[in-house]
Amino acid sequence: MTSQKKTLDQVLAEQREYNAKRASGYREKALKLYPWTCGRCARDFERKGLSELTVHHVDHNHDNNPADGSNWELLCIYCHDEEHTKFENLVRYGSTTEKKVKAATFNPFADLKAKMEGKDS
Repeated sequence: MTSQKKTLDQVLAEQREYNAKRASGYREKALKLYPWTCGRCARDFERKGLSELTVHHVDHNHDNNPADGSNWELLCIYCHDEEHTKFENLVRYGSTTEKKVKAATFNPFADLKAKMEGKDS
């Protein structure tokens, strides 16, 4: 059990290191390029609360990091979470746009009277 836990701890540590290394590059660039304002709710941030401002990848590809920042937008943690929830729902359930649904044409009570009269006689 100890060797498994150590292996899991090592994997988690490596993943955290990789995430931090990857994020530090584009996060720092995005914070220099854009004003410290959430792109959805327009909440302004100062250095003290800057950890709540995240870099969102517009195309949801975290490896697509153009130097001009065209695939990034700064979002607060709440709006970022909402954006990913919308994307997950799109992937899971399909398009969120409403489609015109044809009216139902089946009428289950069409011959009800005739059926009731035939049954009683």
